[in-house]
Amino acid sequence: MTKLQGFKPFIDNDSKILILGSFPSVKSRENGFYYGNKQNRFWKTLATIFQENVPITLQEKQDLCRKHKIALWDIVEESNLKGSSDQTLSKSIIKLADIKSLIINYPNISKILCNGLLAYNLFIKHFKDDFPVVKMPSTSPANTRFNFEIWKKELII
Repeated sequence: MTKLQGFKPFIDNDSKILILGSFPSVKSRENGFYYGNKQNRFWKTLATIFQENVPITLQEKQDLCRKHKIALWDIVEESNLKGSSDQTLSKSIIKLADIKSLIINYPNISKILCNGLLAYNLFIKHFKDDFPVVKMPSTSPANTRFNFEIWKKELII
C-alpha cells in the first residue's frame, strides 16, 4: 500500500492565522503546494478579501500568505489516499499532523480555521481541548455551499 506524504507546514514567526486543510489533492501534489487545483476557490477567495491580484505562481501564493500572516498546513500528514476525495480520505489509513508542536513553536498563531468538514471533524476529535477552532466552508470546487462571507469575517484581523 502506497503512503502519500502531505506538505510541510507553510508558516513563519509572524503567522497569526493557521488554515488547516485535510490533505493535498492530486493536483496540489502535482503542483507541490497547497490548493493547487485551479478550480479550488482558495486563492481567489484570499485575493478578493485582501484586495490583491489572484496569485498564480508559487512565489505569489507564498507572498500573499506572508503579507497577511497566514500559515497553511493539513491536518493529515500521511495517508494511503487514492484520488482527492475527503470521502476516500476519511476511510483511509492516516497519520495526523503534530498540531500541538506547531502551535507551541509558533505562539503568534491566534486563530485556527479548518477548511472543510473533514479537517474540522478530525481537529475536534483529536485537539478540541487544546485550541479554539472555526469550521470554514470548504473552498473545494466540489462544495456547492461555499460561503465567501464566512471566510471574509474570519480572515479580517
